[in-house]
Amino acid sequence: MYRAILTAAALAAATPLAAEPIRFAVTDIEGLEALQQEFAAFETALEEVTGMEMELFPVNSRTAAVEAINQGQVDLVLTGPAEYVVIKELTDAEIIAAWQRPNYYAQIVTLSAGDVESVEDLRGKKVTFGSVGSTSQHLGPAQVLADFGLVYGTDYEPQIISRNVAVEALIRGDVQAVGMNEGHLQSIREAFPEQSFTVIARGRDLPNDVLVARKDMDAEAKQKIADAFVNDGETLMAAVLKGDDNQKYKGGFFLTSIDDSNYDYVRDMYATIGVDTASFVGD
Repeated sequence: MYRAILTAAALAAATPLAAEPIRFAVTDIEGLEALQQEFAAFETALEEVTGMEMELFPVNSRTAAVEAINQGQVDLVLTGPAEYVVIKELTDAEIIAAWQRPNYYAQIVTLSAGDVESVEDLRGKKVTFGSVGSTSQHLGPAQVLADFGLVYGTDYEPQIISRNVAVEALIRGDVQAVGMNEGHLQSIREAFPEQSFTVIARGRDLPNDVLVARKDMDAEAKQKIADAFVNDGETLMAAVLKGDDNQKYKGGFFLTSIDDSNYDYVRDMYATIGVDTASFVGD
């Protein structure tokens, strides 16, 4: 009996405790159910190629994601470029991989039959932007106008209005331009087929979405995950595309040779609207 107890104790000492699962969050998805609908297949695929257990971890806001990183509650966070620069400043998280979104750029849209034919025609006019702090609906379009020489809040009047409401205001003549991305333009052309819209300016391709890791996450685990995006990228992307809202990544791929400086253009956007990167726009 004594020998049996010693043997059991020896086995217990020699067997490492089960590793904690790698917890994965996404900043623009609220609730576990929605997160599972979009990323359950990706969770499974990442487990299979890394041999590590994954766990989906819902956060109800980008601020909650920062708190979860700093408290060690989450290991990986997928976020957009505008959110990334704030998360980097507040947590010093490390980039694992960028997730490319094809045709991801900001543009300024007007009515084809309207009086605005160039960016210069927007001086003194009203320009609307979508979701506050959004890379492609707010910060990006504002930077497009800045790149063409128009100062935010000085050379034109910026307004934050939801996209469809803004387009209706554009049609009525209450505003003169709307900032949006390419996918949004396709949607409004479908929603308002009787209208003709013109892009008077578009920006450079926006930096990609990015998967970051908590700085003090286990180094070996981080390397395994980074290697998975290099060696099994097609498998992981196929799993990502199982989610309906993840179709924005269709035709894209993962990039692992990404430096924080690739997001300086986004930091310029914050400066353009007069906000620093110590907090999220609108918080």
